[in-house]
Amino acid sequence: KVGDSFLTYFVDDEIRARKFNITGIYETGFADYDKLFVIADIRQVKRLNGWSDDQVSGVELLVDDYGQLESLSEELYFDLMEKQDKDGNSYYVRSIKDLNPMIFSWLDVLDINVAVILALMLAVAGFTMISGLLIIILERTNMIGILKALGENNLSIRKIFLYVSFFLIGKGMLWGNVVGISICILQSCTHLFKLDPSIYYLDAVPVDLNLISLLLLNIGTLLLSMLMMLGPSYLITRISPVKSIRFE
Repeated sequence: KVGDSFLTYFVDDEIRARKFNITGIYETGFADYDKLFVIADIRQVKRLNGWSDDQVSGVELLVDDYGQLESLSEELYFDLMEKQDKDGNSYYVRSIKDLNPMIFSWLDVLDINVAVILALMLAVAGFTMISGLLIIILERTNMIGILKALGENNLSIRKIFLYVSFFLIGKGMLWGNVVGISICILQSCTHLFKLDPSIYYLDAVPVDLNLISLLLLNIGTLLLSMLMMLGPSYLITRISPVKSIRFE
């Protein structure tokens, strides 16, 4: 715990012991890291290894665009593969994927699961919306027949039902956004939904609220939903005015 001290032994040509004090505990959520690594004063490490002020065992580089990780790693590898430092040591380059292949394999599997779940949700939602529009059309068959008898064309009547669908979809999306964003904000502030770090490498469900992503998601959902409604609305063109007026 914080405030305790412990002895650390450095084994080289001779065994050296150093006493350190715990000033803080940092948890990454990765058990392998938390058990093996200690964040210490680099000056102490240099003194124990007899390094000069400009010597280090490694340098970590952060990339702004994760999508360029592989290309940048390869570029650095080929730039440094034939070079050596002033002590004659060779350079080598390893990306975070090379250091933690198991974690990234797990993330790839997780991405597949997310895609499958989203596809199933989209299929169920699409089927529900199509069924709802068909029910509305069947309930208004008599009205459709009367409108056709009065001279309305199929396109105008289809627009009426598409407007109704647009209103219902918009209302559902509005409430969905309110509830969804509220839950995300609550999770971001309180970490209400916990995870097991030994399995998921995280202690809580992560949340990233991005305004542009939300807007694109809503626009895409609305457009896709309206496209789904075009097919069922075609049923209106098959309704005969004579038969539908007598339809109960």
